Amino acid sequence: MTDFLVLTEKILEITVLICLAGISIALILLLYRIIAGPTQADRAIALDAMGIDLMGIAGLMSILLITDKLNDVVLLIGILAFLGTLAIAKYLEKGVIIDRDN
Repeated sequence: MTDFLVLTEKILEITVLICLAGISIALILLLYRIIAGPTQADRAIALDAMGIDLMGIAGLMSILLITDKLNDVVLLIGILAFLGTLAIAKYLEKGVIIDRDN
């Protein structure tokens, strides 16, 4: 039974490392899209996807380190990414983030 647990732990560790490598590659490509995106909308979508990738990295690190203390970090990154996406969408739609007319 302990051999099976050691095997599954090793498989989980390898899977998490492969996922971290994939997300890291995605982050590099998203950074390129943010810098050289042809339109502002492309940059906004890349920034939103980058927030999701950071949430994924924090979640995977939580699994790898066997701790639940990074769950709050995942939630915080999610909230900040959502607010950033809203601000960018409003800026792209109206040209300003805060309306002072009303």
